[in-house]
Amino acid sequence: MARGIQTPKAICLVFAVLLTAAGTALAQSPEPLPDTRALIEQVREHQRQLQSIQENYTFHETQTTQELNKNGSVKKTESVEYEIFFVNTHEVRRLIKKDGKDLDPDQQKRVQDQVMKDIDKAQQTPPGQSPHKDESISVSHILAMAKLSAPRRVMLDGRSTILFDFTGDPHAKAHSIAEEAALRTSGTFWIDEKDRQVRRLVAQLDGNVHAGFGLFSLSKGSHLIFDQKLVNNELWLPTGATIGLVAHAIGVIGFRANIQVTDGDYRKFHADAQQQAGTAVAPNSPAVH
Repeated sequence: MARGIQTPKAICLVFAVLLTAAGTALAQSPEPLPDTRALIEQVREHQRQLQSIQENYTFHETQTTQELNKNGSVKKTESVEYEIFFVNTHEVRRLIKKDGKDLDPDQQKRVQDQVMKDIDKAQQTPPGQSPHKDESISVSHILAMAKLSAPRRVMLDGRSTILFDFTGDPHAKAHSIAEEAALRTSGTFWIDEKDRQVRRLVAQLDGNVHAGFGLFSLSKGSHLIFDQKLVNNELWLPTGATIGLVAHAIGVIGFRANIQVTDGDYRKFHADAQQQAGTAVAPNSPAVH
């Protein structure tokens, strides 16, 4: 799931560790743990495949942001809802609601104009590169930059899951902002043992990461929980994220926020309608819950 650094979801993939999820229990199994190197290579390949498969789907995402005061109390709450689809593996998002209200005609026109521009950029940008100036970070980036340790088997949602702790690999070399951010995170991966998919990523940022020519920085202490699940025994899809954001920008003393991201209402595109603005889902294609 690559996201531009300017969006909460994009930011969310830069961060790190919260505590182990409640309800995760150790799985007692005589089976030896799989070879770490082979397992992670399979996971990386499945992540690449997932990015391609996502182009067949559109879904809704709701982001609720609680801006915090210095003492941790809620200063302001805002929410936005997007329709999201993928073009040439790149995410395109259309704003459809703000604070629970539909957009007025003028707002809809501005949003549509922006969507058309984003589609054009996505079509011209090769997979693996960012269509925007800001570099995006993905699960694949973190996997590529991670040094894994302490493998163990647990049960999660009734499925055998392999956990790894991770830190940035000191021997890895970063060639982009996304890779630099990945090297400064630590946390835990939950890998579904049967499907070789990332079930959960829990991470924290261990050092500041500067972007936008130093005008903006994500700060140490930012953290994330990111989840995806097997939906309808058909496809592994993101279901949401919880983000604790600490950031600084020129002219701003500091910004702190709690962000809750919920993904759902997955639907398939018409086979002949992919990568088109305003694409409707296939009529007899139910939502994937």
